[in-house]
Amino acid sequence: MKRLFLNELNEHFDEEVTLSGFVDSIRNLQWVQFIVLKDETGRVQITIEKSEEKNKELVDIVNNLTVESTIKVTGKLIQSPKVKLNGMEVIPSKIEVTSVNTGELPFNYKDISTVNIDTRLDNRYIDLRSDKNILLFQVQSAIVRYMREYLYDNHFTEIHTPKFIAAASESGSEVFQVKYFDRDAYLAQSPQFYKQMALAGGFGRVFEVAPCFRAENSNTSRHATEFTSFDVEFAYINDFNDVMDLEASMLAFALEKVKDLYGEKIKEVFNMEIVVPKTPFPKMALKDIYDILEKEYNYSVPDSEKNDLTTEAERLCFKLAKDKFSSEFLFVTDFPAEKRAFYHMRNEEGILQGYDLIWRGVEITTGAQREHRYEEIVKNAKEKGLGEDVEFYLDFFKHGCPPHGGFAIGIDRLTMLLLGIPSVKEAQFLFRGPNRLTP
Repeated sequence: MKRLFLNELNEHFDEEVTLSGFVDSIRNLQWVQFIVLKDETGRVQITIEKSEEKNKELVDIVNNLTVESTIKVTGKLIQSPKVKLNGMEVIPSKIEVTSVNTGELPFNYKDISTVNIDTRLDNRYIDLRSDKNILLFQVQSAIVRYMREYLYDNHFTEIHTPKFIAAASESGSEVFQVKYFDRDAYLAQSPQFYKQMALAGGFGRVFEVAPCFRAENSNTSRHATEFTSFDVEFAYINDFNDVMDLEASMLAFALEKVKDLYGEKIKEVFNMEIVVPKTPFPKMALKDIYDILEKEYNYSVPDSEKNDLTTEAERLCFKLAKDKFSSEFLFVTDFPAEKRAFYHMRNEEGILQGYDLIWRGVEITTGAQREHRYEEIVKNAKEKGLGEDVEFYLDFFKHGCPPHGGFAIGIDRLTMLLLGIPSVKEAQFLFRGPNRLTP
């Protein structure tokens, strides 16, 4: 049976409707009872006249009803201009209590200004009931939907790769070791190797939305031990500029769609404006960024730290991008190869053929052209001290593999930046960090 959502009621005036949801509030007055019913799409007022004999059973139900219980209501939907809540109300003929709230909530989720984040996460099932959190995850769902849509429209195939792997393959560190029957296994840090295997297998363009696991003991506002990654890889590129161009176009497409769908609500609830970016995104070499940050923003670091972006340099890149390019986005290129994975392609000078993408002062992507030539990738692996652990991966390139590249975006971090949320803990459905494994 099709469920009727509360945001669809405008199409059903003067009809009998059946609605389900949580009891948001109850007003029990001398002559009338009011229930505000809520679902994930909105609210509606239920009105019961106590003086009508036919309503005696309904009145008794409401007298024993508790806020946050769930009910199923059948009744007539009428237009009522005097009703402040959307100018409508339901006159019920039947109310069924489908679940009962049996006690006081752990905290008031409608006002979390004084509630500790750990208390909220300990009782996440309550925290998620807030309008703000419901909108947050609707927006997160939408941006994934539209990035997917962009890729589907551009001939990508969605794949699903294993999360148990036989070796700590990418770096040998920051991986979770688990027992796998009679031997050890590891949780995958990313689907990187298997994305590339797909291209070696003849798939021209692939992507995956999947969990990734990083055993890094980081207690920051933007790190998690488990997160959702949006991974993209595609073949027959000319160079890593093709990878940057595709990512920029995909993000611009998705942000425009999300703005059309939720822009006004996001502005109202989160006080954030979605700025649809112009493409192509601006790009600068790492060295040039540090030169400008020192000359124009009075920020300098020792030469030993200039082989990557510091957290503060990332933050300043937001101001730099806006001042210099009128953009919220900035591609940073020309990283030294020693700081990046062995499978990233390098040019003859040893410069990485890849990039980081900075949005609103935070890195959201590392992308690159991959090394697809067997001899070169074997050499790169040996330089990094990788041997048997990556032997299976090196085999992918023995029998021909097209030039290719790709990138990955952390969905939780992307949501955090889009909505101006202070911590990734609030942008994940259930946060996992060094000190949190429940609920």
